[in-house]
Amino acid sequence: MVSIDGSLIIQIVNFIFLIWILNVVLYKPIRKVLIQRKEKIVGLEQKIDTAGNDIKEKDNAFGLGIKEAKAKGFNEKGVLLQEAADEEREIIEKINKKAQADLAEIRIKIAKDVEVARESLLQEIDSFTNAIGQKILGRAF
Repeated sequence: MVSIDGSLIIQIVNFIFLIWILNVVLYKPIRKVLIQRKEKIVGLEQKIDTAGNDIKEKDNAFGLGIKEAKAKGFNEKGVLLQEAADEEREIIEKINKKAQADLAEIRIKIAKDVEVARESLLQEIDSFTNAIGQKILGRAF
């Protein structure tokens, strides 16, 4: 049987003292470490969220930069194509003008050659007619 005497009070005081000692020596440092760990985890989570937001912003900025660069590239491509088309048109016009000038010179040369040939044939027509007549009639005129 359990008897209640003065040792019970000593045991109660001893138990309270033990709880106080454990609290000071063991529980408070453990709670302090747990609180620090929790604060560190919360801080790291905030840094993770901040880094995630920064990554999203940078990704959006990168995407916009890519779109702008593509648009600028397409504009420059269009400008270059237009310049090339203009230059091609100018070259073709120059070639056409030169070809027309050459054609006109050739026509003039051909006309001169035809005229020279006509004049030479006209001068020799009498001799040709005499030669043809002699061959047909068999006698000289």
